[in-house]
Amino acid sequence: MFHTLMNRIHGREARVGVIGLGYVGLPLAERAGRVGFPVLGFDVSAERVAQVNRGESYIGDVSGEALSALRATGHLEATTDMSRLRECDILVICVPTPLNATREPDMRYVEAASDEIAAYIRPGQLVILESTTYPGTTRELIKPRIERDGLQVGEQIFLAFSPERIDPGQTSSKGFSVENTPKVVGGVTSQCTELASAFYGYITTRVVPVSSPDVAELTKLFENIFRAVNIALVNELALLCDRMGINVWEVIEAAATKPYGFMKFTPGPGLGGHCIPIDPFYLTWKARAYDLTTRFIELAGEINTQMPRHVHDLVTRALNRARKPLNGSAILLLGIAYKPDVNDFRESPAFKVYDLLTADGAKVIPCDPHIDEFELHDGRRMRTVPLSDELLRACDCAVIITDHSAFDYQRIVELAPAIVDTRNATRSIRGPLRDKITVL
Repeated sequence: MFHTLMNRIHGREARVGVIGLGYVGLPLAERAGRVGFPVLGFDVSAERVAQVNRGESYIGDVSGEALSALRATGHLEATTDMSRLRECDILVICVPTPLNATREPDMRYVEAASDEIAAYIRPGQLVILESTTYPGTTRELIKPRIERDGLQVGEQIFLAFSPERIDPGQTSSKGFSVENTPKVVGGVTSQCTELASAFYGYITTRVVPVSSPDVAELTKLFENIFRAVNIALVNELALLCDRMGINVWEVIEAAATKPYGFMKFTPGPGLGGHCIPIDPFYLTWKARAYDLTTRFIELAGEINTQMPRHVHDLVTRALNRARKPLNGSAILLLGIAYKPDVNDFRESPAFKVYDLLTADGAKVIPCDPHIDEFELHDGRRMRTVPLSDELLRACDCAVIITDHSAFDYQRIVELAPAIVDTRNATRSIRGPLRDKITVL
């Protein structure tokens, strides 16, 4: 089984099944097809499947032209029919791993994907989990499911974990993509690692094998916890600088001139995206099973979740200077996406800021050049409004949540009566106009 599958991988004859065609799965499917593997994408959304089969992309880092080219050559197909999992040699799970209401791992999607695989698994298949999760998931959750009909991992079937490292928008902004971001791979057995490494060797320029799936699982969590903790540190510094009357952005820029021993992080209105606000709590949850409280990680979470409240207070302060109450004021929320120049609004801090401002009677008007419609935490659908000169003049305060490059910050500062800048996007503006700006 091992040698047959290895030969099929090196001959690029192995059919790759990607389960979940979202921000992680679709770029992987496109890349696997582009390097010559036949790819079958699976998704529960019939709309997504239809779009892929029409060669239409709904992910910013994947072009419709690329999907159309793969469809034309027969290297990509999408389906909702899970019975076709048996057609694939390699099955890659790329489904969401959110938190539930009590900030515990919600493994429903991984469990559902694993159960579907178990129903159709056959000898000679390699299963890879890419979804971010706690250490032990691959061994404790997936392995028993796919072995329950008597197939043994490492003998007739193979199992590994390789964490996704997708950063939406990174292709255009930083030059990193699926094809040049190193891939960490940990298999349940050495042969599992070899097979998964061989596959990813065609996907990316560098593969980093590790000793177990547990190591690979913790590696991904550590990467994002590192960012969360350092962002919390600089957010706390921002809160202190605000009380001390010191510009935190000037402090950060000065510190960043040190050529060693310092890595620049910047404050903001709160954490967003699927990874950093969520992943640390996967480890804090798992740590409790070992009678350990991860205080440092939990403290970082507490600090980062305070930031939307601080933005609310800055808006109140900016309005006070104009002798206006928050209740009844028109607040222009500039940016719904969680990061610049993408249409991804998962876990965006804009939602919490929106909730806090509207709870105090403000009329909040969302603007985002990359997003037409979004869903609030309570399920309500909202539409964004195109930014205009009239809108800027009519508002009482404009709040920069996301520093999209499409925004004309000089024009925003000139026309809006007051501005709260949570990203230091207005740093180049000088002179009397700066009196209108409240900087986080």
